[in-house]
Amino acid sequence: MGRVLVLGNAGLDLTLRLPRLPLKGETLLGDSTGRAPGGKGLNQAVAAVRTGMPVVFHAPVGHDAHADEIEAALKAEGFAGLELHRMPNASDFSLLMVLPDGDNSIASAGSCAAAFTAAMAHTVAATAAHGDVMAVQGNLTKASTEAALIEAKARGATTLFNPAPLWWDVRPVLAHCDVVVMNSGEAQTVTGRSEPAEAAAFICDQGAGFAVVTLGAEGCLTYDGRVLHRYPAPVIEAVDTTGCGDTFCGVLAAMLADGRAHHEAVALAQSAAGLTAQRPGAFAALPNRAEFAALVAQHEAGR
Repeated sequence: MGRVLVLGNAGLDLTLRLPRLPLKGETLLGDSTGRAPGGKGLNQAVAAVRTGMPVVFHAPVGHDAHADEIEAALKAEGFAGLELHRMPNASDFSLLMVLPDGDNSIASAGSCAAAFTAAMAHTVAATAAHGDVMAVQGNLTKASTEAALIEAKARGATTLFNPAPLWWDVRPVLAHCDVVVMNSGEAQTVTGRSEPAEAAAFICDQGAGFAVVTLGAEGCLTYDGRVLHRYPAPVIEAVDTTGCGDTFCGVLAAMLADGRAHHEAVALAQSAAGLTAQRPGAFAALPNRAEFAALVAQHEAGR
């Protein structure tokens, strides 16, 4: 059994429920608001640690009260290691606009994540070892992300890359990735292929070992360069899909570090994401330890 090392962003999620997205120049009133720790890195790290696996989380934050709030929440999660790198910037945040059908749009401020250097990322990844899973997202710069992937892979860790949000060309770093997770829209943008199966094949053609394309209510598909698998989504009534991708990635990383086969890790990640979709918010909707233990028990009973 290895560890999960997550390097990514951490901030605050400000949630606003809206009847629709505002038009250009329009002020639109929402009917409720929320506030919680967030960021793709943070959510994935929390989803992973709630599986019971040892997780080490590194993230850049500011020197402000928001960072103190984030740190206090994370200390309650029981990480094997937690290092919040204090940067000379305001802490990052995201505005989550949630629509009545549970779909969402997100706008983020990421000056702390952008300021995290390649040298810092290399130092973090140098702590990886054989059997560990190193998980990174798209919030950091290309240079920092690439440095982390290369160093972790060189040390025998499995590298998992979830490139959202897409703000730089991710194709050159795919060759350093053992596992790549994208949703269908991201996969089309990165690969130029509108068919998810073709997009997954393109990702592997670029050097990735295992591609996962998530399809929302249609489940997901995987490709390992030889075999294409499709996984149906659990039948649920979605309330808010905000944190589903992060739950999926965090649980997938944890299950791979636990030594589970790809198909089993993906199935558990999909089931956990289904739990998140049935609740509002992102951080508050991540499955807790008891819920995940029940998922594992149900999965193993159904073998």
